[in-house]
Amino acid sequence: MILAIDTSGGTTVGLVDDGANAVAERSSSDSRRHAEVVGSLIVECLADARARASDVTAVAVGMGPGPFTGLRVGIAAAEAFGLGRAVPVLRVVSHDAIASSELASENRPLLVVTDARRREVYWSTYSGLASDGVPERADAAGLCRPADLESAVPDFSRFARVDDVAVSAVALGVLAARMRSAERQFASAAPLYLRSPDVTVSSGPKRVTS
Repeated sequence: MILAIDTSGGTTVGLVDDGANAVAERSSSDSRRHAEVVGSLIVECLADARARASDVTAVAVGMGPGPFTGLRVGIAAAEAFGLGRAVPVLRVVSHDAIASSELASENRPLLVVTDARRREVYWSTYSGLASDGVPERADAAGLCRPADLESAVPDFSRFARVDDVAVSAVALGVLAARMRSAERQFASAAPLYLRSPDVTVSSGPKRVTS
């Protein structure tokens, strides 16, 4: 069973069985309480599935794009669970999970757009689904203002557009299962922030004046 966690938008947690079927899913749309709710959602999902932590054989986690503070909460939770249970952590691009779900009903060029806050959006483009059910990216993910989206996306008119607020953890888990079965390469350990964090470490000692 795969436990899936994504905090690139709201907080979503899901369980997917070994056949890549949805077992349970819980979510919170509050984009400021990731740390407060992610643990409870994991417990609730396990309870809904009548499963135990020992039934989890892998953890899938969304790597963004997403805001720095929220995204790292989900990644930290996934890594902590994986370490505690000694199971692998499967890192998946969050937009890929949205694309995989959308393209399952109609395989076509797709533009995925999500809220980046600060009056900006994240975007990713896909040429369609490969034969193994994994979405094929047409370009790297980007960040821009909504008004600039058409000029920022190469060949914009080619793509059908879908806007999402949160990533389904079940969709993330299903995609992770497909990628593992097809021996696809997972995302790197570096999250897709696409912008600098709100808080940065000072490069030198703070000057004190009297």
